[in-house]
Amino acid sequence: MNGHRPASIAPPVARLIEAFRKLPGIGPKSAQRLTYHLIRMPRADAEALAESVMAVKDRIVLCETCQNITEASPCQICSDADRDRTRLCVVEEPLDALAIERTRSYSGLYHVLHGVISPVNGIGADDLKLRELLERLRDETVKEVILATNPNLEGEATAMYIQRLIQPLGVTVTRLARGLSSGADLEYADETTLAHALQGRTAASSDEAQTRTS
Repeated sequence: MNGHRPASIAPPVARLIEAFRKLPGIGPKSAQRLTYHLIRMPRADAEALAESVMAVKDRIVLCETCQNITEASPCQICSDADRDRTRLCVVEEPLDALAIERTRSYSGLYHVLHGVISPVNGIGADDLKLRELLERLRDETVKEVILATNPNLEGEATAMYIQRLIQPLGVTVTRLARGLSSGADLEYADETTLAHALQGRTAASSDEAQTRTS
């Protein structure tokens, strides 16, 4: 039986497809489309893209204060003397802080955890930026900590853990209002919904958090 062997993919193309597949939200088909788009792209544009990726790796650092990504530390928000330093909004990821900034409803500071407690994924409390958070609360400048973790199981469990951690410090702890859909991610919430959730935040309740995670 005569037949044609399937055409093999050139190794550089296969490596690029595999590299794209490691990105979040990129499946095999999307990885292939991105790869072949880059192949058709003018060389100057491809080089500019590569330089942008390397610039992020070489020049972006974590802010020594809030742990957000920045080119200069402390970051622009932490360096802004007009920000309300009595309020601290705790978020999971840098994109969450960006989403809240877009609402123009919050003028305080941020603290980025860089994840949530997730035993299934091998992420514990020690893997988050919690030690840095406690350091910021020791000088008693912060009067309110807003727990703005995502309204899903892991986000709620992380918020409950943080609340219990900082409760002895006498700081007021609040949570975003329930205008956000359960299981949603902050970075995808529309600005109006997020603004209302921020403005309508309520005092955090250990009992309520326990109920949601049990």
